[in-house]
This record gives sequence, structure tokens and C-alpha cells, in this order.
Amino acid sequence: MSSSHALKMRLAPWALLSVSAAWGMAFVVMKDAIERQSVNNFLFTRFSLAVIVMIALKPSVNRQFDRDLILRAGSAGICLGLGYIFQTLGLARTGAAITGFVTGLYVVFTPLLAYFFLKERLTKLIWACVFIATVGLGLLSIRGFSVGIGEMLVLASAFFFAAHIIALGKWSSGRDVYAMTIVQLAMCALLSGLASIPEGYSAPPDYGVWAVVVFTAVVCTAVAFVVQTWSQAHMTTTKVAVILTMEVVFAALFAIIFGGERLTLQATLGGLMVLTAMFMIVLKEE
Repeated sequence: MSSSHALKMRLAPWALLSVSAAWGMAFVVMKDAIERQSVNNFLFTRFSLAVIVMIALKPSVNRQFDRDLILRAGSAGICLGLGYIFQTLGLARTGAAITGFVTGLYVVFTPLLAYFFLKERLTKLIWACVFIATVGLGLLSIRGFSVGIGEMLVLASAFFFAAHIIALGKWSSGRDVYAMTIVQLAMCALLSGLASIPEGYSAPPDYGVWAVVVFTAVVCTAVAFVVQTWSQAHMTTTKVAVILTMEVVFAALFAIIFGGERLTLQATLGGLMVLTAMFMIVLKEE
């Protein structure tokens, strides 16, 4: 092994951890922004800017677009776009920490969808994880005898994020990852743009919201996907999955430090159960 390759293998986990931190921070900084700009307008601006940045970073990617890639990546992008729309709608109605925890359930939904659509076998361990995560979600979401609409919207986003993972697992092999990412983000921009039509498009109202848009578009979307793609070339997929689950931990941490949120004992226990289920899923032996 060359010294250069060894260095990349040492740096890759830390680079991916920075992606998790950026995504966790996104929950907190978006909370205030989507109170001043509509969800769909915010997402349309974010994803459009991300696509522009990615193409600007690698103009040669335009040669990779063909009918097959656009069709399959576009289908995956529909799942991704719906995931982001439901997630942001939920974030507007619940706390950033809880949004981060519930979003993480995509790690549990993924093997379930893989069983039904890819015919992958479900083990007793996976069923145990589903049960633990479900109980944890109840502790996080149930208020008295009712379930908050915000948590349910975020849960729907977790489902669509899982569907996106399944779509990529089926279609990404042998295709240009960078080009597929651009098509998916473009589809996200299209969906949020269509959803904005009834209310009309309004640009970010002030410098504060623009700063959040730029941060989430450039750091949390464009750069994050580039870093993730690079990191995965030097790491095992299991290790990647474990590190990316740190997103929910960062979301809770940043919500407490910067968002002024307080986690109750019930929510803390629920979050720990969801985290336990996620780690059991990604660390399971095949």
C-alpha cells in the first residue's frame, strides 16, 4: 500500500464525519430560516444553487448525462426530493433534535424495503431492531395520547430516504455517481419548484435566510455529496453507514448548544433506543 493511499484511508473517516456534522447542523440553522421563508421556496433555492455549484465544480460531467442515467437517477431523485420536502415540513412543526432522531429511521426502513422490493432476507436481528426503533419513536413522538404531526411528517421523510437508498442500490452500479447526484438534486429542485407554484416563488427575504440557503446548498448538499463520494472510495460501506448515523447525534448536540432546546428524559431514552437500533442494523453480520 502506498503512503498516499494510506493517508487517504486515514483521512476518509474524518472527512465523512464532517459531512455528518454538516447535516446535523443543517437541522438547527434551517429551523429559523423556514419560519421566514416557505419550505418549498427554501428547498427550491437550496437545490437549484447546489446543482449550479456542482456543475461549476466539474463542467465535464455534462458528457455523462444520457437517457438511461437521467431516467434512473431522476426516479431516485423523486424519492430524495419527497424525503427532503416531508423532512423540512416536519422540522417546521417539531424540534431539530427530534427531527434528527426520527430521520435516522431510514436506516431501519431500508432493510424492510429491501425485503419487499429486492427480496433480501430479513433476520431475527433486523426484526428486533425494528421493534426497538418503533418503541424509541413512540417515546420521541407521542405526547399524551396523540402523535405529533411534525414527527409523522419526518417519519414519512425517513421512508422516502430509505426508498432513495434502495433505488440507488439497484441503479447506481456502473453509472457515474457525480452525474447521478446532479440529476437527483435537479429533480429535488423541480419537485420543490412545482410545489411552490400555488403560493408563488419568493426569494429569501433577508441576508440571514440567504446565508442559511448558501450554507445548506454548498456545504450540506454540493460539497457534502462530493466528500461522501470521495470517502466511500476509501472505506467499507458498513463503516460509512456507522459514521453517517452520527448525523442524528450532531443534530441533538447542536440543537442543545445553539438552538436552545432541552431534551426530556423520555425523549432522551427514545433517541437512545433509535440510535441503538440504527447501530445494530448497520453493524449486523451478513
